[in-house]
Amino acid sequence: MRGEIVSLDSMKVYRRMDIGTAKPSAEARAAIPHHLIDLVEPSEGFTVVRYLEFAEKTLADLAARRCPAVVVGGTFLYLKALTSGMFDGPGADPAIRARLNEEAETQGLDALHDRLRGIDPAAAQRIHVNDLRRVIRALEVFELTGKPISDHQQQWATSTPDRGFQLLGLRREAEDQSHRTNERVRRMVEAGLVEEVRALLAEEKPLSMTARKAVGYAEMIEHLAGRVTLADAIEMIKINTRQFAKSQRTWMKRFEANQQAGLAGQQAGFAGDWIDLAEGATAKQIADDLMSAAKLPWSA
Repeated sequence: MRGEIVSLDSMKVYRRMDIGTAKPSAEARAAIPHHLIDLVEPSEGFTVVRYLEFAEKTLADLAARRCPAVVVGGTFLYLKALTSGMFDGPGADPAIRARLNEEAETQGLDALHDRLRGIDPAAAQRIHVNDLRRVIRALEVFELTGKPISDHQQQWATSTPDRGFQLLGLRREAEDQSHRTNERVRRMVEAGLVEEVRALLAEEKPLSMTARKAVGYAEMIEHLAGRVTLADAIEMIKINTRQFAKSQRTWMKRFEANQQAGLAGQQAGFAGDWIDLAEGATAKQIADDLMSAAKLPWSA
């Protein structure tokens, strides 16, 4: 019984955003079916709700074929939604978002984050000051409902689909992780990241705000606009990648805390385990570790 891969990545959904999102090669995708990649145009906005719509159909199809789903990626908001459901929040309000984006430009990101802290300390604690998209969404929800987004999200703990997932997390020593981050960014630039971003900006329809904020793309857009040098843009990508990795670790800690508290994770049959990777571990060694930890009767 062979599994198929389901992407859990908010940026791999975009067509032609290949190098900066480290999409699997054409050969890898031909060898093993990959789902939820190249779903929409870069000019389109993409939300967790849309992801869930695609994911539900994909997982239902895999279940009907009795095919294991190997859900792989690092967008933990999507993972949270898959395992714990979604709150029924208000739709986007373009006018509010435009105003808040303008305020971010004129007043700075700290000002918006301070405002969020005043109305929703819990959300401010988990949303990084530089994560403008999520800061704006939290402020937008409060303006539209008069209720903090954290209060809305409490129902995640009581409305949980039973998917029976097992969570396996890969982690490395900090020094090894930092080295790999630097190497990845170097390879991306050598593979043509600058040219990829230039081509996207030249398309008839402008990049969506979501696509423009992707790590690797946001920094190169700044470079191509003449606001930073290429060397500075590359260094910014490294820094922002490390910050993103730190936020992923924070998400994982919350999952573990929820399990211990008997909340959404346990209700969904959701087990979490860490696999510590040795420096220099090969892809086959990592795959063997994952297969052993999963304890599932899959064929190679």
